[in-house]
Amino acid sequence: MSAVRAVPTTESGVGRGAQRAALPVLVGVTGLVAVVSSLGAPLIPSIAQSYHVSLSAAEWVLTATLMTGALATPAMGRLADGPRKRQVVEVALGAVLVGCVISAVSTDFAVLVIGRGLQGFGLGLLPVTMAMARSQFPPQKAGRAIATLSVSVAIGAGLGYPITTLVAQIFGFRAAFWFGAITVAVALLLVVLVLPSRSDGRSRRFDYPGMVTLGAAVVGVSVLLSEGGSWGWTSLRSLGLVAFCLIMMGLWIARELRISDPLIDVRQVRNRSVLTADASGFLIAIAMYMFLPIIIEFVQVPVASGYGFGTSIVVSGLVFVPLSVGTFLASRCLPAYMRRFGMRSMIPVGSVVFAVTMLFFATEHRALWEAFVVAGFGGIGIGFTFAAMPGFIVQAVPASETGSAMGLYQVLRSIGLSLGSALAAAVLLAYTTHGHIYPTYQGFRVTLLIASALCMTTAVLSFFLPGKISGRPSAPTKEVEKLMEEEAEVEGVGLMLADERLLTESGE
Repeated sequence: MSAVRAVPTTESGVGRGAQRAALPVLVGVTGLVAVVSSLGAPLIPSIAQSYHVSLSAAEWVLTATLMTGALATPAMGRLADGPRKRQVVEVALGAVLVGCVISAVSTDFAVLVIGRGLQGFGLGLLPVTMAMARSQFPPQKAGRAIATLSVSVAIGAGLGYPITTLVAQIFGFRAAFWFGAITVAVALLLVVLVLPSRSDGRSRRFDYPGMVTLGAAVVGVSVLLSEGGSWGWTSLRSLGLVAFCLIMMGLWIARELRISDPLIDVRQVRNRSVLTADASGFLIAIAMYMFLPIIIEFVQVPVASGYGFGTSIVVSGLVFVPLSVGTFLASRCLPAYMRRFGMRSMIPVGSVVFAVTMLFFATEHRALWEAFVVAGFGGIGIGFTFAAMPGFIVQAVPASETGSAMGLYQVLRSIGLSLGSALAAAVLLAYTTHGHIYPTYQGFRVTLLIASALCMTTAVLSFFLPGKISGRPSAPTKEVEKLMEEEAEVEGVGLMLADERLLTESGE
């Protein structure tokens, strides 16, 4: 009788061969996140022309995705804590695949928006893939695997915009959605074939009422910002929607404070450092998506309109390249900056840089090269601000509370992105003449001025809100410093990392 050869396993109980196959699949899924995020802003002007809607209305193809992502991320993160991580990934990829197909074949603008909303589930995949890496690999390898995932997002972001915009330029914007659908289908097939059906983890009760009330409030605010101008801000419909949103938020906060296992632990805002990061992240996120789509749309607006540069989709997509370079440079400068000036000044400095950048483009935009320079400096400001926020949180709370504190920050930041896109659409709508596609130049200018004011408010708030700090603040640990660097690198596409790296390093 022949001996049975044992299959080598690791400390996590997963075979080494399965581990080697799992990491490329997880890297491919995180790269998908960058591809999905690139199917938004550069395509808005083409979609507006094709569907004969205003540029402000076309903004919904971005707002819908961000809004779904804001709501899906905490839900997917909570479900990924349990043993069925692969099923969460499969459902999310399936929703994105259906969304891409719907967007590619749609002949009605409302149907296109629904398809884009489904694609927002892809924005919640990054924390889930990190949770899978943590459960698949032993502690000494999990940290490196998670770092690889974050790098793949940064690389995917740099490649996603040029590739998808080139496809859209040659074959039309619908082809970009077909390209996304093919990419998602391949990723879904690999997930089914390679990743284990069950993972380590403890199932927890899911807060469905909390998810519903939070979702209703976010959707209500987004609709109000987008449609309030046409309804009239003091109309009965607008005031009724305001009341509805306030009631939903009140119910959500009351429930999260009452239950023992909340979807998001709102109690953490009692810590002033956590509150600083939460408030700053929310405001900067709004400003960020009042800046990114606007600059991309501005460079595509035909010169005949009296402003804009009339560039192609490809050129507008390339504007994101210096943005990614700027966030990368910010991440490389973080260690030296923190050693010399500390972490306290990072959010104010980054906010001021971002504010000045937008103020410059609002007043000076005579040549196309200025858009590329502005994007680069904007990336530096974005990198500095968002990199500092996880550091504020991690150093302010006990290790056992890091997850809940980061969860609240993640949700507020994601909601800020969707509200920023909706607010930009509202401003553009106010400056768009009925029957016209493009707003007047003042619409773009006012949007950038509002975003700049939000950044200056963030600078002041983040400087005074933490209060006085006695003694010299301790330097961040290597793990926190690495998280901050990686956070800066992925912010150029509006994504963020979960706290899985810290949990892995600490062995919790």
